Amino acid sequence: MIAKLIPNRNQLIIFIILTILLILIFIPIIYLIILSLKDNGQIYGRFWSLPNPVRWENFALGWQVISRPILNSVVSSGTATLGNIVFASLAGYAFARHQFPGKEILYTAILMLLMVPPILMLIPEFVLISSIGLLNTLWALILPWMAGGQVFSLLLFRTFFSTLPEDFFDAARIDGASEFRVFWHIAIPLSKPIIITIAIIRLVATYNQYIRPLLMISDPHKQVVAVAITQFTSDIGVTDLGPQMAAYIVATIPLIIFFSFGMRYYVAGLTSGGIRA
Repeated sequence: MIAKLIPNRNQLIIFIILTILLILIFIPIIYLIILSLKDNGQIYGRFWSLPNPVRWENFALGWQVISRPILNSVVSSGTATLGNIVFASLAGYAFARHQFPGKEILYTAILMLLMVPPILMLIPEFVLISSIGLLNTLWALILPWMAGGQVFSLLLFRTFFSTLPEDFFDAARIDGASEFRVFWHIAIPLSKPIIITIAIIRLVATYNQYIRPLLMISDPHKQVVAVAITQFTSDIGVTDLGPQMAAYIVATIPLIIFFSFGMRYYVAGLTSGGIRA
């Protein structure tokens, strides 16, 4: 019994390596917290020391700067993610459960868009958004973000819907359910892990974007958190590093909350048929 509790040599080596990697991952996070409690004098003069005195007011100062940008980021990223899931799930259901002429050709053509680097679309998107008068609005971010993740989301939805038994759908159609009711009451409830997985992936990808908001948005009141967090300057033009580090911590809270509630479904989605080839 005792022998079973003692790990063998290979398990012990793996445990030590994973522990070292975990410590290395958390060191920058821990030091980010330490820096957030210092002022510029402590950071430049005593970089490796603990904060003394502790400046809790840095978090209040950071919140004053990024509270509005956080709201803008949540609204724009959330709306884009919701639209991405709605359209990708409808398209994935059509490609997975229906037959129509040219389906495979069209699907292959859509998947080929994965080979186009997103940065190449930045200037054409700017010209298009500017021509339709949406520049310097949140829609200048929502629409490209909504369209930008469609291909990958479509791939996941189609693959997952293809693994569902046909008997579920046939039984609903025999009972007189319309195609939309079949989609809404059968396909969507069964795909909850995939929906949460895509939502987390898209929220993280859009919430942390910097280049596109910097290009599309010039009004500080409409700017998102990834850009606003770089604009911590004092009256004499010096960057206030303490409040800026505190703002970095505060800015991660929405993603941490969402991931905490969706982690179980996220893991299930990663291990389900939705990511199989």
